[in-house]
Amino acid sequence: MGSSGVISRIMALVASALTVGGVLFSAPALAAQAKPWQLGLPEPATPIAEMLTDFHTFLLWTITIITLFVLALLVVVCWKFRESANPTPSKTTHNLGLEIAWTTLPILILVVIAFPSFKIMYAADSTDDPEMTLKITGYQWYWNYTYPDHGNFTFDSYLLARTHEEAAEQNVTRLMDTDNVVVLPVETNIRLIVTAGDVLHNWSMSDFGVRLDAVPGRLNETWTRINEDMIGHTFYGFCSELCGTDHAFMPIVVKAVSKADFEAWVASAQEQFDTADGSPRPTLENNEAGETQLALTAE
Repeated sequence: MGSSGVISRIMALVASALTVGGVLFSAPALAAQAKPWQLGLPEPATPIAEMLTDFHTFLLWTITIITLFVLALLVVVCWKFRESANPTPSKTTHNLGLEIAWTTLPILILVVIAFPSFKIMYAADSTDDPEMTLKITGYQWYWNYTYPDHGNFTFDSYLLARTHEEAAEQNVTRLMDTDNVVVLPVETNIRLIVTAGDVLHNWSMSDFGVRLDAVPGRLNETWTRINEDMIGHTFYGFCSELCGTDHAFMPIVVKAVSKADFEAWVASAQEQFDTADGSPRPTLENNEAGETQLALTAE
């Protein structure tokens, strides 16, 4: 191998090391919206998200150690068993101790990983003692939200701006902001019931550690609890199931407020929105954003 090849390999290794180091030691985003050049996960907003972040960090260190160990083995093998140092290669074909080691060690690693993984799965599925319920229904291509514990009012949530021009005109974030946002109180156990009215959707909110399929004819359930220090934060999510041509245009917006502000919002929402117990839901014709959505969909 020429000197240029050796130099290129060294540069590749250095680049890989810098990439791993950047991921390991990068600070999380301090806002609930992705920033340019952001590395790492967003700041967790719920206990489940905190558990997932810790588990991710643990797995990152684990795979980094494994990668460095394998790299060290490759370097030792390449150096020790190169042709110039080993003109007569060994005839050994089996090594009982080595074969036991490379079989049991991965099993032990998987067992160690399994314990926190099962703990998170159990915690995410546990919806004991909910203080309120939010029902989420996915449609092509918008979300409908119902608050059954607060008068059973319901509203649709549509994307506001698809183009940069629309976003600038309305002073909103393109492809992210919606006409009606979900408002949730902090420090409250919230049961999330997710379903769909037409095809498969997925309600995904990374800051909450929630990603749940919305299946027609089925009620999937999970829970969340927003940390108190997240008051005033706005969180963004998206449909994470390929649900059709406008899959990319049904975002999720959740605003975290104090319990007092939530009660005040509920009082106004009960007057603004229809109920879900037989009264008609807001139609597309009565919703300016809905009219835009319908026109774009019809095209």
